[in-house]
Amino acid sequence: MRLSDLLGMSLGSLFKRKARTILTVLGVIIGTVSIVVMISLGIGMKNSMLESVSQYGSLTTVEVEQPNRYSQEGTERSDKELEKLYIDDELVEEIKTFPHVTEVYPTLNVDIILKSGQYYSYTTLEGRSINSLRSSGMKLGQGEFPKEGDPLSFIYGNMVLAYFSNPKTGYTPYWDTGKLLDIDLMGGSVFTVFEVDDYFGSLNGGLDDDGVAIKMPKKYMIPTAGIVEGGPEDYNAFAWNVYCDIEPLKAELKRIYRGKAIPGQPVKKNGKPYKEIFYSKLYVETDSMESVAEVQQMLQGMGYQTYSEAEWIEQDMQVMNIIQAVLGGIGAVSLFVAAIGITNTMMMSIYERTKEIGIMKVIGCRIRDIQALFLIEAGYIGFIGGTIGVTISYILSFVLNKIIAGSSIGEEMDIGAAGISQIPIWLGGVAIIFAVLIAMIAGFFPSLRAMKLSPLAAIRAE
Repeated sequence: MRLSDLLGMSLGSLFKRKARTILTVLGVIIGTVSIVVMISLGIGMKNSMLESVSQYGSLTTVEVEQPNRYSQEGTERSDKELEKLYIDDELVEEIKTFPHVTEVYPTLNVDIILKSGQYYSYTTLEGRSINSLRSSGMKLGQGEFPKEGDPLSFIYGNMVLAYFSNPKTGYTPYWDTGKLLDIDLMGGSVFTVFEVDDYFGSLNGGLDDDGVAIKMPKKYMIPTAGIVEGGPEDYNAFAWNVYCDIEPLKAELKRIYRGKAIPGQPVKKNGKPYKEIFYSKLYVETDSMESVAEVQQMLQGMGYQTYSEAEWIEQDMQVMNIIQAVLGGIGAVSLFVAAIGITNTMMMSIYERTKEIGIMKVIGCRIRDIQALFLIEAGYIGFIGGTIGVTISYILSFVLNKIIAGSSIGEEMDIGAAGISQIPIWLGGVAIIFAVLIAMIAGFFPSLRAMKLSPLAAIRAE
C-alpha cells in the first residue's frame, strides 16, 4: 500500500469513531498541557533568577584582582611575589590569549570627594573603557557616553546622591528623609576633589610631615557626560559609583600627582612611584557562562583573586534544574496516563475491525502495512492532541503571566519581564514530537496483535 493510502485510511478510521477519538485526544491534550506548563514554570523561574542576578553584573564576566599579602593557606607573600602579580597591560595581553576569553577590560578605581554647597560625598571613581561600560549593560537615563579622545567627563550612578551628607552635622538627606538631594548633576554644580587624604586632613586640622597645617586641596569641575538610568529604588550594578573613560583618567591623575605617588598605587621600596599606573582590577569577558569556571581556574592558578556572578549561582542553578525535572516528571505522568487510553482505544479498534483486517490479509496486504496502519492512527491521535495541547499551553502561559504580573506575588518572587511561565519554541516542538512518540509506542502492542491475527479466523469473526 502507498503511504497516502495508509494516511487516508487511518484518518478515516478515526472519524468513524468520533466520540472515542475525541476522548482519547482529550487525554493527550491534558497530558501535553500538563508537561508543557510544568516545564515552562521551571524555565521561567530559572530565567527570572538569572535576570535578577544579571542586574548586578554580567553572568559571563570574571573579575580579577591582585591577591592580598597573605594567601588562603596563611602563607605570607614577599614584596617580589606581589610585584609580579601587579595588574598591568602585559597581563591584559596575556589573558586575551586564553581560550574562551573574548575581551579583557582593565579598571582603575580612585577614591574621590564630590562637593556641592555644604554637602559632600566620599565615593569611588571607576575608570573603564567606554566599550566595557556598554558591554556590561550600562544604560543612561540622561546624557550620552563619551567618545574616544574626549577629555575627562563623569557618568554618575543613579544613586550617587544618596550618600551626600553635611560633614558638620552628619545630616544625610536620603537616609534621613528618603529623598535625594536636589542637585543638578548634569548642570555642573558638583566639584571633585582627588586628594582625599588632604581633604579630610584639612577638615580635622591635620599637619603634614613638616608640621605645617594641611591646606584644603584643589577642587576640579569635571563635566558630566551622563547619568545611569533609574530612580532611587532602581538598584543595578552601576547605581552607587561614578564612572569615566580610563585613558583621560590616567592622564589627569599623572598631571595632578606629578612626581608623587598616586593614592592606591604601589610604590617602590624607596617610596618613589612607578612610572606606569597599575590597574585595580580586570573584567574578563568569556564566550559563555559555562566557560567562566575554566577561566577562573586558570587565573587563580596564576595567583590572582577572582570573582564571578556565575560562580555563586551555580548551586542555585543545579537546584533549579532539579525543580524543572520534577515539574516535567509530574506533567509526564499525565501524558503516560493518556498513553494507556490510546492503547485501550487501539485494542478496541482492532476488535471492531477484525474482519476488515482479515480481508486485507486475504487480498494480499503486507503485514507491515497493517502494522503501519495502526501506528499511523495512533500517531494521528498524538499529533492532534499534542498540537492542540501546545496551543492551549501558550494561552494558559499568557494568562498566568498576566495574573502574576498584576499581583503582589510577582513582586515578592522578583519575576522578570518575561513572566513566570516561559515556553520556548523548542519546548513546543519537542512536546508535539514526544506526544506522537508516546502515542505510537502505545499503539505498537495493539498493532502486533493485528499482525498476528489469522486471516481465516478474522473473516469468520462477527
